[in-house]
Amino acid sequence: MRFISTRVHGMVDYLMGLLLIVAPFLFGFATGGAAQWVPIILGVVMLASAIMTKYELGLMHLIPMPLHLTMDLVSGILLLVSPWLFGFADTVYLPHVILGLLEIGASITTEKQPRNLLASKNRT
Repeated sequence: MRFISTRVHGMVDYLMGLLLIVAPFLFGFATGGAAQWVPIILGVVMLASAIMTKYELGLMHLIPMPLHLTMDLVSGILLLVSPWLFGFADTVYLPHVILGLLEIGASITTEKQPRNLLASKNRT
């Protein structure tokens, strides 16, 4: 059931990375604790991995797409459980849960190889 192209996934990576960085300020939980720093750190890591991934929107082409998707899955799970793992669920949890679920969903529904790479393999 992988129906998201790597190109679309790349666009989502950059948007989600930025959203994670600004979410604490946008949604009012920029209190200096884990609730704020977990999404900011994951957003920075997401942007860095997007830049380094071997797909259409990557700049450095160092990280294979399957590894990138695994990293997305792990970060989505961490984001999802972070309110309980780090003890701030009584203050805020919904942005972390929603964005974590979106990240998990994107990781399991994105194609494992860029289409242009698949096309060139099929021609040989």
